[in-house]
Amino acid sequence: MFTLSLISEVTLIQQDDKIILEAPVRTALKKETPTRQVIFEYPQSGLISALNHLKSSQKTYAQLKALVVATDGKEAGEKFDAELQKLINTGWVCHSVFPLATAIPIVEKKYRFESPEIEQLKGKFTLSRFAYLHQHQGETIIECPLSQSKIVALDWRCAALLAKLSQPQTASSLSTDIPDLTEEIAQKFLALLMATQMLSPETEPTPLMYWEFHDLLFHSRSRFGRHNNPSGGTMRFFGKTEHLPIVKPPMSDKVIKLVQPNLEYLSQIDIPLTKALELRQSIREYDEQPIRVQQLGKLLYCCARIKKIETIETEEFGTFHLNYRPYPCGGAIYELEIYPVVNRCQGLEAGVYHYQPLEHCLYQISDWNPDVEELIEDAYKSSGEQDQPQVLLVITARFGRLYWKYESIAYALILKHVGVLYQTFYLMATGMHLAPCALGIGDSDNFAKITGLDYYEESSVGEFLLGSVRS
Repeated sequence: MFTLSLISEVTLIQQDDKIILEAPVRTALKKETPTRQVIFEYPQSGLISALNHLKSSQKTYAQLKALVVATDGKEAGEKFDAELQKLINTGWVCHSVFPLATAIPIVEKKYRFESPEIEQLKGKFTLSRFAYLHQHQGETIIECPLSQSKIVALDWRCAALLAKLSQPQTASSLSTDIPDLTEEIAQKFLALLMATQMLSPETEPTPLMYWEFHDLLFHSRSRFGRHNNPSGGTMRFFGKTEHLPIVKPPMSDKVIKLVQPNLEYLSQIDIPLTKALELRQSIREYDEQPIRVQQLGKLLYCCARIKKIETIETEEFGTFHLNYRPYPCGGAIYELEIYPVVNRCQGLEAGVYHYQPLEHCLYQISDWNPDVEELIEDAYKSSGEQDQPQVLLVITARFGRLYWKYESIAYALILKHVGVLYQTFYLMATGMHLAPCALGIGDSDNFAKITGLDYYEESSVGEFLLGSVRS
C-alpha cells in the first residue's frame, strides 16, 4: 500500500562482506554525536538490492520482497520480512503515499507502524482533534501527540484533504472536488493517517476525553517517548546570543530598601519544618491590619534572595555565572522574577514593585491605577471572592535565561520552578503566621501592559496572594 524509504539521516556503507546502516542518535550535551548501526553480515544480492532501493528509490513492501524472493529465494524473502521489521521498529523507515505525503518516524528504537487492513478503511473518518499543521524549515508538517510519526505534506492537495477531514468523510467523498486525485490515493492517505494515529476514533477512550489539545501536546513534547527532538541542556544558543544577566537592570529610580532579617536568630525561633508542613493551608481572609513591609521583606529575603553568585569555566562553553537562592532551580539559572502588586501594605504605597534579589530591595514601577486594580480584582475572583487581596506576588519568567540552555523541556522547567517557589512561599508564610494562597491563573497581557514588559521576553507565569492573618 505504501512506498518505503530509509530516513534521510541513515547512511548505507558497503564494506567487504557486510552492509552497514548507520544514523546519528540525538542526545543532549554531546560534542561528538553518537551513532547507531545495523549490520548485515554476508548479505545476498537480493537483500543488497532491496537495501539500496530503500536508500535511493521508492518501492512498496511487495515490490521489495518480490525482488528479494526472485533473486535469493523464498526463505530469503521470509528473512527479509524480519529484517525490514527491525528497521521499521528502529525508526529508520518512512512510509509514503505519492504524490501527497510521507510519514517519518520521530521516535527511536520503539517505533510502531501498523498498516490497516482494507476493511478498516470502510466508513467515515475525521481528523483527530489533537492533530495540527505547521511550517518547519520550509516544509509543511502534520503532527499529533498521539503519534510516533510526523507527516510531511508533499503537495497542496494534502492540506486540502486535511481541511475536508474536519467533517466525516469516506475515501470516495474525500477524493471529490480535488484535481487529479483518485479514490484509491485518498484511501491510501486515510490509511497513512490511521497508521499514524491521526484519525479520530469513533468512540474516544475515556482517559483521552479528559485531555485538551494544548495539554497533551505540551506533555508529549516535554517528555521523552513521542519525539526525537533535541532535549535537555543543549546550550542551543551558545555562540549565537549572550546569556541574559543574572539580575535585571533597575526598572525605575524609586528604590525601597528592605530590612534583612537575622537568619541565625530566626533559625532558633522558627517553627519546625514538619509543623510548617502540617499547618500549611491556603488562607483567603485577612485581618483589618494589613501585612507590614517588614514582613513582606522578610518573606522575600528568606524565599527568593540571591545567596551566592558563582563563576565556573567549562571547556566546551566557556564562562558561566551561576547563582543560588533558597529554592531549587534547574542549572542554577533562576529565570523567575517577583513583582509585588500592593493593594494594602503598611509602609508601602499601593502600586506595582519589582523585587531585586541581589540588593534585596524593591523598585516601584507603577502607581495604583485602573489596570493595577484589575489585577487585584482578577486575583480576588480567582481566590473565591472571600476577601480583597492585600499583596499579590506576580511571578514572571525571563524566558531567554532558561531557553538559552534548555530545549524541549524549558517551559516545563519553568512551571516546576513556579511550583517549588509556591511551596517555599507557603512554608515561610506559615512559619511567619501570614495568610498565603497560590492562584492557578492570571492575566499575562494586562501585566505586560502595566509593566511595559515584552510578552515574549518576560511574562507572568504564576500568582501568589499574601496577607495578614485574621485575629
